[in-house]
Amino acid sequence: MTVAAAPASLACVVLAHQDAAQVRRLVRALDPFPVFLHCDSRTPERVFEAMTRDLPARCIVLPRIATGWARWENVAAELAGYRAALAATQATHVGLFTGTDYPIVSTAHVSAFLEGHRGRSIARYRLLPIPDWGRGGGRPRLRYRHRAVRKHMIRIPVPRRLPAGIVPAGGAQMKILAREHAAALLRFVDARPDVVDFWRSTWIADETFVGSVLHSPGVVPDWAAENTSRDLWWQGWDGSPSKSPPFLDMSHLDWLHAARAGTVEGGDGMPKLFARKFATLTSGELLDTVDRTLRASPVAR
Repeated sequence: MTVAAAPASLACVVLAHQDAAQVRRLVRALDPFPVFLHCDSRTPERVFEAMTRDLPARCIVLPRIATGWARWENVAAELAGYRAALAATQATHVGLFTGTDYPIVSTAHVSAFLEGHRGRSIARYRLLPIPDWGRGGGRPRLRYRHRAVRKHMIRIPVPRRLPAGIVPAGGAQMKILAREHAAALLRFVDARPDVVDFWRSTWIADETFVGSVLHSPGVVPDWAAENTSRDLWWQGWDGSPSKSPPFLDMSHLDWLHAARAGTVEGGDGMPKLFARKFATLTSGELLDTVDRTLRASPVAR
């Protein structure tokens, strides 16, 4: 007798900084997926308590470290989440979320989507140089040491060499990795402390570290064949000179409908499963509508 494989599932690593109500709403929306929640250690204790009080058993709170904009510690928290997720679950995939993300489809649809991607990651990475990453196409992020001070970049203009065997690549922080690829990433991290030390001073490490490791020979030998190069998150970039996309409100509802259908003007033509950025004060009415309409209705195939 053949035993059917368990349905594809997703372990969700969530990196949060503030807005306890929004984070708790995200945890509820991800039901029944297990959640591994990291809260910035600089977040006030009262906010952390409100964020983590009486969470469901499927949500594990990770040890806190100081994370923040453009800091290596974002990667450290991500890796800790992957490690905990692989140890505590048999999930076929592990996804990275921020506390401002939200699904725009049902979790049943997410599971069905992942069922068609067993053994495959879904991550939009490109080899450096990336033309729209400014002068040098992102290479200076790695070539020089950096620090982030109050959302300003401090660059030490002394060039250095990339660690041996690394193929530089970059992309968005949010991604879904196949379980096997997340495990390979962690094995590499444990075996190559020199690469970790190098990346501690790169610029916006969470956009380049994982992609560069997974593209490097020997980590995932067939990465190009085993990864679907696609972004599953829609973000409401509006062309304004901002370091982050704007928070979404009811004026973005039509955009979310289009993102879910893959018909956003100027987009990649691929349906999105998630969106960002949401906040309690700005996005409450919008998320009520998303829950009532988008997440409650089937997605056309």
